[in-house]
Amino acid sequence: MPEFKNMDDYNGKIKRIIVTKEEIDEAIRKAGKQISDSYDGRPILLVSILKGAFVFMADLCRAVTVPCEIGFMCAKSYYEGTVSSGLVKITMDLEQDISKYHVIIVEDIIDTGRTLKDVVALLKSRNPLSLRVVTLLDKPSRRVVDFQADISLFTIPDYFVIGYGLDCGEYYRNLPYIAEYSE
Repeated sequence: MPEFKNMDDYNGKIKRIIVTKEEIDEAIRKAGKQISDSYDGRPILLVSILKGAFVFMADLCRAVTVPCEIGFMCAKSYYEGTVSSGLVKITMDLEQDISKYHVIIVEDIIDTGRTLKDVVALLKSRNPLSLRVVTLLDKPSRRVVDFQADISLFTIPDYFVIGYGLDCGEYYRNLPYIAEYSE
């Protein structure tokens, strides 16, 4: 976990803004319309992968105009550092029976692809009507498994990023934009 002596030290870890708040807002508006147009009147369940996707999920849910329910799962692969542990652990599971829903997994970032591949396999085994993945950020250069989201709002280079729900040691989730973290 990072330690900060003062606010200058905290803000000094923000190397540069990668995606602005305005760019995020516009991309979410478009994704919400795409989802709404695809599921007109059909039962959808938006599933947020915690903790990182909670901000994205809140804004995407408001951009969707068709009736929807929400659910939460917690799947971890990053622990205290900036490098993936390579292990995926489901620490909180859905309470809903998803067999009567079109499920849309809402993820903050797809990096190696391990986490989402495991979550998708788990949810597919529960027989949803359909299953799609929407991700805020995609880092295909880091992929170690064959996985691609159905909707990716932004493709980014191999930077460690913070903000808009993404963290470093639980800090920076409250930034309204996506920034590169300076180690």
